[in-house]
Amino acid sequence: MFEILTNPSYLIVCTALLGLFVGSFLNVVIHRLPIMIENSFRQECSVLQEGESIQSTIPFTTYNLAIPRSACPTCEHQITALENIPVVSWLLLRGKCSQCKAPISKRYPLVELATALVSGGLAWHFGFSLQLFGALLFSWALISLILIDADTYLLPDAITLPLLWLGVLFNTQGIFTDLTSSVYGAIAGYLSLWSIYWAFKLATGKEGMGYGDFKLLAALGAWLGVSMLPAIILLSSFSGAVIGIIMIAGAKRGWNKPMPFGPYLGIAGLLALIWGKDITQMLYGF
Repeated sequence: MFEILTNPSYLIVCTALLGLFVGSFLNVVIHRLPIMIENSFRQECSVLQEGESIQSTIPFTTYNLAIPRSACPTCEHQITALENIPVVSWLLLRGKCSQCKAPISKRYPLVELATALVSGGLAWHFGFSLQLFGALLFSWALISLILIDADTYLLPDAITLPLLWLGVLFNTQGIFTDLTSSVYGAIAGYLSLWSIYWAFKLATGKEGMGYGDFKLLAALGAWLGVSMLPAIILLSSFSGAVIGIIMIAGAKRGWNKPMPFGPYLGIAGLLALIWGKDITQMLYGF
């Protein structure tokens, strides 16, 4: 512990290693949380359709972040502890199941590496502090939300709402901004996208975004403050436009296919966490 306090390099390495293991857990969250939400929704619908009296007869299999154990989707071989070491196990197994040799997605080690790099970068930027602790929680939640929304077009309340209140809680101590800016940031973040949503819907009769986007921007405002919202919206819109054009040009997405906005909000939030003050100074100065 004393080494972490006195040696920045040691802190960065230890935080990056922690990020590897957190990234492994985030892979579980990214895969399982949408399924958990769908299972809960289906069970509630069954109860409403059939009546509360039949609730006890509805089959229910425990499925959460811990149960059942991770297994190969092809042969159902349960993943052992040695096969679950972040990045290392994937490399040693050459990206294949140890039993049936079915390919294991490259995204698992990439998420682990990305989480490690982000975590180590935050340790380098903030040093050993409450800011680092908060920034790690903030970034880990955003990584989960970015990939869940990219996969399923969902931004789960189970992550966005705790993230919002954590931002307010940290800023009661002025960790990233003052409490007033945090509260106004949450309000303005929600209402800004809510207003755009309704303006677009009234003009076109279509929904341009989901309610999860409102909550995510509210959470970003709660963490980083109301003055950071213009920079976040600008960054997310710019990154969304650039990546969208690249995907369309690469024939991976048609012009009419919907594109989730949450990943770009999440990316903008991560950028604003590190360079937000410089960006806002440039923005307001211009």
